[in-house]
Amino acid sequence: MTTVHNGEPGAVTTTAPRPRRSHPLLAFLAKRLAITAGLLLGVTVVTFGLVNVVPGDPVTANLSDQALNDPATVAAFREKWGLDQPLWQQYLHYLGNLFRGDLGISQQTGRAVLDDLVRYVPATLELAIPTMVLALVIGTGIGMLAAVRNGRVTDQLVRVGALLGLSTPPFWLSLVVLYVFFYKLGLAPSGGRLSTGFSPPPTVTGMYTVDAALAGQWDVAWDAAQHLTLPVLVLTSLTVALLVRFVRSAMLEVLQQDYIRAAYAKGLPARVVLRRHLLRAGLVPVVTVSGLAFASLLSGTVLVESIFGWPGVGQYAYRSATALDLPAILGVSLFVALVYTLVNLTVDLLYGLIDPRIRLS
Repeated sequence: MTTVHNGEPGAVTTTAPRPRRSHPLLAFLAKRLAITAGLLLGVTVVTFGLVNVVPGDPVTANLSDQALNDPATVAAFREKWGLDQPLWQQYLHYLGNLFRGDLGISQQTGRAVLDDLVRYVPATLELAIPTMVLALVIGTGIGMLAAVRNGRVTDQLVRVGALLGLSTPPFWLSLVVLYVFFYKLGLAPSGGRLSTGFSPPPTVTGMYTVDAALAGQWDVAWDAAQHLTLPVLVLTSLTVALLVRFVRSAMLEVLQQDYIRAAYAKGLPARVVLRRHLLRAGLVPVVTVSGLAFASLLSGTVLVESIFGWPGVGQYAYRSATALDLPAILGVSLFVALVYTLVNLTVDLLYGLIDPRIRLS
């Protein structure tokens, strides 16, 4: 409350208390959450529309030739999956089920799509998390080294290596790695999540290495970790090549700033300048590309998962697309959209923590 004297003796005027301003970070978060909700609703419209305009008939893809010759069977199939209703009714029905957590029943597995995703997503997570951790550590270190040694032999070698990594097809690198380390050297298993003779550990997270460790089954955990080695090696190599280019570019731009030159002029050790000034100032573009890379890994890497026989989201998406399994396709599409929107939301929040000025934009 504010007290104001109006100039007359003994006269005091009181005004209403000033409204409290909301915290900038909370306002920033509320704005981003609203945008995220709108994006997810728009994604349901777009994915539902695209799935229904692609060539092909789900009836033909899922019924045998004998069943297709029976009009009653065809009509029953269309009625069961709601294919006999107008498109807008199908969408409203789908949206209503979606709000109840019902993604439908997969036509190829006969299970709920949500149950299928719960089964396949942990396998993809088990690949994505170690890949991203290794890629961030290696890519950030190499990118900073290349930026600091700009124009020297080290920088040239890093740039050539990153270019080769970005130009290498994932399926070719997977086949080469599998041929060398499994067939020739015998240092790693061929594929899958566990060797023959090992049973999956009790499910807690769905990630075999974690669940086996929690259950004290260290032999199973070690075998699962060995099966992770080759696909993680391939995905890490590809992700590091991407990160190195962005980290180098971001750090080079920061190194040209006056305050970096002033820090060196003051006699600060190079490690202090790199850690306190260079790294934090160059984090914003690095966070962006890291978020997109992680979202891409979580969305499933079809070719790598196929070559290594890894039962992840990419494999499930491929089989759903080839079978024209509409509920599964919509479920995977929504999952991918959810991954990207949540990753983008996390990146936006990290922006606000790294640079407070962004919260006010």
